[in-house]
Amino acid sequence: MTPITGMDLTGFTEREAGVWTDERGLVLSVHFFPLVPDLPAPLDRPEPLRAGLARLAAGAGGALIEAVTGGVDGVPGVRQLIKVPRPNGHGQVFLGSWTVPRAGCSTVVKVQAAEGATTGVREATVMSWVGPADYFRPHPYASGLTGGLPYHVADDEQWDAHFPDHPLTLVRAALHRITPTVTLDERFKVLAPFGGPAAPPQR
Repeated sequence: MTPITGMDLTGFTEREAGVWTDERGLVLSVHFFPLVPDLPAPLDRPEPLRAGLARLAAGAGGALIEAVTGGVDGVPGVRQLIKVPRPNGHGQVFLGSWTVPRAGCSTVVKVQAAEGATTGVREATVMSWVGPADYFRPHPYASGLTGGLPYHVADDEQWDAHFPDHPLTLVRAALHRITPTVTLDERFKVLAPFGGPAAPPQR
């Protein structure tokens, strides 16, 4: 069970408790974690929060595309878009999520989709438009970041309209559509807010 009491599931079919899929390959899931959230900084400190999330994604072999603070049903949260290599085969998986943290727990709405047989078309096309010199960029949240997948401009939202069937486009659009429809249990909403990561254990 999660504190999420409702959301617009138009186009999705339930596969198991808390997991839905649609005909375009999107997987929507909801989660609850009864632990102090593992976010690297409080939501009211967006710069260290985003830098920490970028390092976490790179350390896991992926890349943080964007992280934005906001709200879900009036409760503060952080929206992330991440890309990771496909575990089996070539291409990438794109994950979009809202993490809504409280002091001792959190709930997450996640949408993901993987590239199919054809990969790299969006990247190659955008590179041809902007030129190789302007394609790869230092990560905007952590300029000295190394490791993981490269940060580049083809993942920017401005290109989504040119690639309507790309998994990143689909994930971003689904998250934008679903977020305003999410409702949360009042008992979750009144919990103490998240104040920051748990202190490391004393040795």
